Amino acid sequence: MYYAHFGLKEPPYKITPNTDVFFTGGKRGAILDALIYAIRSGEGIIKVVGEVGSGKTMLCRMLQTQLPDSIETVYLANPSMAPDEVLYATAFELQLKLPKNADKFHVMQILQQYLLDRHAAGKQVVVFVEEAQGMPLATLEELRLLSNLETKHDKLLQIVLFGQPELDTNLNASHIRQLRERITHSFKLQPLDQQEVSEYLMFRLRAAGYFGPPLFTPAAIKLISRTAEGLVRRVNVLADKALLAAFSDNVYQVRPQHVRSAIADSEFSQQAQQNRWRRWQFALGVLTLCAGLAAGYIGHQWQSGKPISQPVNAPVLAPSSAHVVSEPQADEVKLTNESVTAFEPFGAEQPPASAMQDVLEARLQATQAWLDRQIETTVTLQLMGAYHDADMRDALKALALKLKLEDIYVVRTRVSGQPFLSLFYGSFANREAAASALKQLPESVRANQPHMRTVGGITKEIKQLQ
Repeated sequence: MYYAHFGLKEPPYKITPNTDVFFTGGKRGAILDALIYAIRSGEGIIKVVGEVGSGKTMLCRMLQTQLPDSIETVYLANPSMAPDEVLYATAFELQLKLPKNADKFHVMQILQQYLLDRHAAGKQVVVFVEEAQGMPLATLEELRLLSNLETKHDKLLQIVLFGQPELDTNLNASHIRQLRERITHSFKLQPLDQQEVSEYLMFRLRAAGYFGPPLFTPAAIKLISRTAEGLVRRVNVLADKALLAAFSDNVYQVRPQHVRSAIADSEFSQQAQQNRWRRWQFALGVLTLCAGLAAGYIGHQWQSGKPISQPVNAPVLAPSSAHVVSEPQADEVKLTNESVTAFEPFGAEQPPASAMQDVLEARLQATQAWLDRQIETTVTLQLMGAYHDADMRDALKALALKLKLEDIYVVRTRVSGQPFLSLFYGSFANREAAASALKQLPESVRANQPHMRTVGGITKEIKQLQ
């Protein structure tokens, strides 16, 4: 309805998972890469936990599209099945031919032989279980028995459990501890913070064909983020309804009043308010307890005649003015092999001051030449970003002590309508090489949570903002 009004080609905030608009911010991209690595390693059971609407289903769909053809996937969407049913369901999804009235033992033999044949052919089989928190504990235990199928060196079947936080509670049961101990990798999808919500909203708008200035004011984004509690599905619902409200007012920017209209029309708004009230009550209780303890301590010191310790005036460290943010990856492309830039730390000595005076302009010019000679599938590492040139110059001077300056690139772009500088490191032929280099980064650099980008995605983003 409102698409033409805002210059959109398609609905930007559909709640149906669409792998073409997978948002890599909020550590989603890093978790996806880690899941692919864990599955290809072929060990144990993997667990992914997140609140309702945090993006577990999207992550599951992305996995199915990103895993290589050598990995066959089984998707179990009905968690309420009985223990005996999970074995038959797995065999059915693998399209195994079972004799009529085949008993459990016979089905297990057929399944094991199939898995052995796949293993001999260099293939893997992975079972994805959605809504695993609703699966009976006996069925979960049956899954553990399936994971016991193995050769002398490798597991024949891998299992990935996707569930809400209640899954962790279920797995804490003592009689299912054997399953819990088989979990070798555990991931948690955290809610998006306000900055990530802002990036997500713009990312989905760009994916829907929007090329104009920011549609959501900072105040509207803040209200959406707070009400949605950082949950992607709620953000989609509120953003969609807020755009409709702005369209009804015949305006071209979403303001807080439009978001409030969306909130009033949403089922989860009352629950979000109750959750905030509970957090305030908890915080008030903690403050009251601390005040009581402090009063008791002062009273005790006064009665004992001991002097009360005076506070020490410690210096307060000012926060860094550089803003470190994550940008959404513009697209997902297949990767090809190409020679990579070797990862070598830079020398320990500070470069001469004269060489650093115009370091930003030098890197901007070098970046343009770098982009011109790279292919779209080249992968690089986005280390950080900053809103101001001075902050980026300071960051470059600091990074020059730890990395090769000639392998550092800077791109001018925009975030939430404001000029922004993104800093990248290295050129790698594929995601595996980039992931290996990421692990070798100094700990202080990895603290900024760098992530992988493709040159094609960066170039496309630059063109969209011109």
